[in-house]
Amino acid sequence: MITLLIFYLHTVGAATLFTLYWQEEGLKGGLVAVGFLVLIFSVGWPMATIMLRLFVPPGGVAPWLDRDTLSLVLLTAVETAGAWIYLGRSGRKGVQAP
Repeated sequence: MITLLIFYLHTVGAATLFTLYWQEEGLKGGLVAVGFLVLIFSVGWPMATIMLRLFVPPGGVAPWLDRDTLSLVLLTAVETAGAWIYLGRSGRKGVQAP
Protein backbone atom coordinates (compact mmCIF):
# COMPACT_ATOMS: atom_id res chain seq x y z
CA MET A 1 0.00 0.00 0.00
CA ILE A 2 2.85 2.36 0.77
CA THR A 3 4.40 1.52 -2.59
CA LEU A 4 1.16 2.41 -4.36
CA LEU A 5 0.99 5.73 -2.49
CA ILE A 6 4.56 6.57 -3.52
CA PHE A 7 3.86 5.75 -7.17
CA TYR A 8 0.72 7.88 -6.98
CA LEU A 9 2.72 10.80 -5.53
CA HIS A 10 5.18 10.51 -8.40
CA THR A 11 2.32 10.49 -10.92
CA VAL A 12 0.83 13.63 -9.37
CA GLY A 13 4.29 15.21 -9.30
CA ALA A 14 4.83 14.44 -12.98
CA ALA A 15 1.46 15.98 -13.88
CA THR A 16 2.26 19.04 -11.78
CA LEU A 17 5.71 19.46 -13.33
CA PHE A 18 4.31 19.07 -16.83
CA THR A 19 1.60 21.66 -16.17
CA LEU A 20 3.97 24.21 -14.62
CA TYR A 21 6.57 23.99 -17.33
CA TRP A 22 4.01 23.70 -20.14
CA GLN A 23 2.44 27.00 -19.09
CA GLU A 24 5.80 28.80 -19.01
CA GLU A 25 7.87 27.11 -21.72
CA GLY A 26 5.41 25.20 -23.89
CA LEU A 27 5.05 21.53 -24.70
CA LYS A 28 8.77 20.92 -25.01
CA GLY A 29 9.47 22.34 -21.55
CA GLY A 30 6.76 20.16 -19.99
CA LEU A 31 8.07 17.02 -21.65
CA VAL A 32 11.64 17.79 -20.59
CA ALA A 33 10.54 18.30 -16.96
CA VAL A 34 8.66 14.99 -16.91
CA GLY A 35 11.56 13.26 -18.66
CA PHE A 36 13.94 14.55 -16.00
CA LEU A 37 11.65 13.22 -13.26
CA VAL A 38 11.47 9.83 -14.98
CA LEU A 39 15.26 9.78 -15.33
CA ILE A 40 15.83 10.61 -11.67
CA PHE A 41 13.26 8.00 -10.61
CA SER A 42 14.57 5.25 -12.87
CA VAL A 43 18.20 5.79 -11.81
CA GLY A 44 17.50 6.61 -8.17
CA TRP A 45 15.40 3.57 -7.34
CA PRO A 46 18.09 0.97 -8.19
CA MET A 47 20.71 3.07 -6.40
CA ALA A 48 18.55 3.26 -3.27
CA THR A 49 17.92 -0.49 -3.47
CA ILE A 50 21.64 -1.23 -3.73
CA MET A 51 22.39 0.98 -0.71
CA LEU A 52 19.63 -0.58 1.39
CA ARG A 53 20.78 -4.12 0.56
CA LEU A 54 23.83 -3.40 2.68
CA PHE A 55 21.82 -2.51 5.79
CA VAL A 56 18.35 -4.05 5.64
CA PRO A 57 17.52 -7.79 5.55
CA PRO A 58 15.44 -9.09 2.60
CA GLY A 59 12.28 -9.26 4.71
CA GLY A 60 12.57 -5.62 5.65
CA VAL A 61 11.84 -4.22 9.09
CA ALA A 62 8.14 -5.16 9.13
CA PRO A 63 5.79 -7.24 6.97
CA TRP A 64 4.35 -4.06 5.43
CA LEU A 65 7.74 -2.31 5.14
CA ASP A 66 10.01 -4.52 3.04
CA ARG A 67 13.26 -3.55 1.40
CA ASP A 68 11.67 -2.36 -1.86
CA THR A 69 9.25 -0.12 0.00
CA LEU A 70 12.08 1.30 2.08
CA SER A 71 14.08 2.04 -1.07
CA LEU A 72 11.09 3.92 -2.53
CA VAL A 73 10.70 5.88 0.72
CA LEU A 74 14.42 6.76 0.63
CA LEU A 75 14.18 7.77 -3.03
CA THR A 76 11.15 9.97 -2.36
CA ALA A 77 12.91 11.64 0.58
CA VAL A 78 15.99 12.36 -1.54
CA GLU A 79 13.85 13.66 -4.42
CA THR A 80 11.91 15.90 -2.04
CA ALA A 81 15.09 17.29 -0.49
CA GLY A 82 16.57 17.89 -3.95
CA ALA A 83 13.46 19.68 -5.14
CA TRP A 84 13.41 21.74 -1.94
CA ILE A 85 17.01 22.83 -2.49
CA TYR A 86 16.70 23.33 -6.25
CA LEU A 87 13.38 25.12 -6.34
CA GLY A 88 13.77 27.05 -3.11
CA ARG A 89 11.66 26.95 0.00
CA SER A 90 8.76 28.98 -1.36
CA GLY A 91 8.38 27.07 -4.63
CA ARG A 92 9.86 27.89 -8.01
CA LYS A 93 12.41 30.66 -8.20
CA GLY A 94 10.88 33.89 -9.35
CA VAL A 95 7.36 32.80 -8.46
CA GLN A 96 5.94 34.25 -5.27
CA ALA A 97 4.04 32.00 -2.93
CA PRO A 98 0.39 32.99 -2.41
